[in-house]
Amino acid sequence: MRPSRHWAAPVAETTTLTLRNSFQARLVRSWTTRGPLAWLLLPVSLCYALAVACRHALYRACLLRTERLPVPVVVVGNLVAGGAGKTPTVLALVSLLRGWGWTPGVVSRGHGGRARSLQEVTRDTSAALCGDEPLLLHLRSGAPVVVGRNRPEAGRELLRHYPEVNILLCDDGLQHRKLARDVQLIVFDERGAGNGWLLPAGPLREPLPNVLPARTMVIYNANTPSTNLPGFIAQRSLAGATPLSAWWAGQPPELEALTALVGRPLLAVAGVSQPSRFFAMLRAHGLHITECPLPDHHDYSSLPWPVHTPDVIVTEKDAVKLPPQILTGTTRVWVARLDLQLAPAVGSLLSQWLPPPPSVHKLCP
Repeated sequence: MRPSRHWAAPVAETTTLTLRNSFQARLVRSWTTRGPLAWLLLPVSLCYALAVACRHALYRACLLRTERLPVPVVVVGNLVAGGAGKTPTVLALVSLLRGWGWTPGVVSRGHGGRARSLQEVTRDTSAALCGDEPLLLHLRSGAPVVVGRNRPEAGRELLRHYPEVNILLCDDGLQHRKLARDVQLIVFDERGAGNGWLLPAGPLREPLPNVLPARTMVIYNANTPSTNLPGFIAQRSLAGATPLSAWWAGQPPELEALTALVGRPLLAVAGVSQPSRFFAMLRAHGLHITECPLPDHHDYSSLPWPVHTPDVIVTEKDAVKLPPQILTGTTRVWVARLDLQLAPAVGSLLSQWLPPPPSVHKLCP
């Protein structure tokens, strides 16, 4: 029997949390058009726009200081609130830079984590402390990761502990202008700039520029460009699936494992900003799923499925909050891996904008 399209997670949260999530969902939906809620919030957006403009003016007048670190810095961020594909873009950049001879490290704010001071991310660091995305970045790439609200401080801390690191990637640092950058990548997904308004009437953190700043490129984590800004399409795909315990042990994904799930009743769980995109990719592989969308950065304080559920498939962002020992019953949990392939032109531009890695200098007479 074909499973129903949606699964309602067990009610384990308070009424206040439910209402808050409901309002957040309504707010995000309002960002696609200039409807009544967006117009109602527009005066607040105008105040926000004034604050953004003043902050930019202070940096241009050098009244707010920008700090430069002793290694090149590549910033990956987005102009819209919510995830647009920054984490897979950072992972793709780590792989690309390593292929050129760089030794990258990553600094991040650690959204959703409770750390209030600098925090190095290790395999044993909980996602609740450092944030789910920094932990995923470290587990997937093996690169050193330091979380901190002050990105220059986080960068200095990382370089102090890992002197072999010779380039830094700043995850979600586009608006953190305190850190000087050599290159910046702006990531958009299918939503583009939404209704074109600033928060909270729209999704924009800052106005969409008419012309890209120097050494800035746009990456579209979508099938087609979703704004008028020139940019490059990134190809995303599911690399396969891995049992949860094997994923934590570092076992690579297998497409055969994903194919073997075809025909089974599957509960697809996603605590990400765009769960529908994950569900669509699973269906494209022929999987028959029941959807269980959760709020972005869901903490998994309790499992959102009954103990008798036979098979569950989750994203890697969910998996970092699901150590195998917390599982109960006979449920098999599978982790689907998303890979992002950057366009060759992205590498060409980066190689022009960045200096050669130090190892290349040493080989030159």
